[in-house]
Amino acid sequence: MESPGEFTRSDIESLYRCPTAMTEPSLELLKGTLDLLILRTLELHPMHGSAIAERIAQVTHGAFQVKAGSLFPALHRLEQEGSITGSWQESALGRRVRTYTLTPDGIKQLSAEQKTWTRIVQAMTALLEST
Repeated sequence: MESPGEFTRSDIESLYRCPTAMTEPSLELLKGTLDLLILRTLELHPMHGSAIAERIAQVTHGAFQVKAGSLFPALHRLEQEGSITGSWQESALGRRVRTYTLTPDGIKQLSAEQKTWTRIVQAMTALLEST
């Protein structure tokens, strides 16, 4: 029998249940998709690294959580390839941040990668829905 002030197992389970436990885990990015996500995000407007990661997580409803260890090497590589340019600016909080902008070559790369991705999705859909 319970004493006043004691918690039952049900009380404890409901106290420690959190809404995040009910969300789906993030997905692992397929090889080559990070560039497409970055380029598409920068198509909207120039952004710094953290804003790019936040935008990807927001638009994908948390399915893709891009870690700094993946994002910043990809940004550096895309900048070296000429798909994006980076410039140092001061953020609204007064911090120095590197802001990235899509270049004309990046726009061409984005278009090509979107076409490739569309073909992959169509092929996978055809296979998964085949009888």
